[in-house]
Amino acid sequence: MNVSMHSEPDPAPAVRLRWPLPALLAWAAGWGLVLAVQPYGLPGWMVLALAWIPSGALALVTSGRWRRLILLCGLPLALGLAGGAQVSGWAWLVAALCTAAVYPMSAWRDAPMFPTPARALDGIASRLRLPADARILDAGSGLGHGLRALRRAFPDARVEGVERSALLVAITRMIPGTPAARRGDMWAADWSAFDVVYLFQRPETMPRAWRKACAEMREGAWLVSLEFAVPGQVPEAVSTVGAARARPLLAYRIPGRTVPQRMGAPCRVSVAPT
Repeated sequence: MNVSMHSEPDPAPAVRLRWPLPALLAWAAGWGLVLAVQPYGLPGWMVLALAWIPSGALALVTSGRWRRLILLCGLPLALGLAGGAQVSGWAWLVAALCTAAVYPMSAWRDAPMFPTPARALDGIASRLRLPADARILDAGSGLGHGLRALRRAFPDARVEGVERSALLVAITRMIPGTPAARRGDMWAADWSAFDVVYLFQRPETMPRAWRKACAEMREGAWLVSLEFAVPGQVPEAVSTVGAARARPLLAYRIPGRTVPQRMGAPCRVSVAPT
């Protein structure tokens, strides 16, 4: 295998709103339509259809099935609660504060909290050939599902997690049998000391994760992603064992540095035909 690394300038970043701001704006537009047509006495189904137009239009251009589902269901659910039950404003405030504690604004660019299936990492240890005392990081550890799956797959390794939400870290520390997790930003954390960094993110964040791994991790270390591939890279190991057969586990080996690297510069691996 011939490995080459070279850097190129990043394309100009597109102007885009952080999720979930697009959803909030679409729902606000829907509420505006509800208020605008209220004096006309339209049937309830027609009001709902009109209110749903901004969310439906945005869902057509939004990637990710979970985001589309949230977009499509959020406003009808809110309208149903508002019309079918007397919900205090304090209840909405408490719900918003709980959501912010679990999913702080600084994490809106990252993946929502989707747990790693318990057996999703079974069998990957034989493919990575790690030393017994390897250090493994679960980047974005949530409630510790990935930490427990990593401990199951690598019982002799030193497994730890980093999670931005203080509430989730506190809950994780109370769950027996879960490796240690600390509060922190996975993007600001130093990955250089780890033999494996594990991610269950989303497609949009994988290029950034690969650039960070290439800039910080040593040659021969691994970036392991559940379900989502690194664009333009060929994984060295792919596993579909365990309970996550529909979710491939992709392992990318960090190549050597043939040229100086800078943060934000992609490293590319070219595999010579055999």
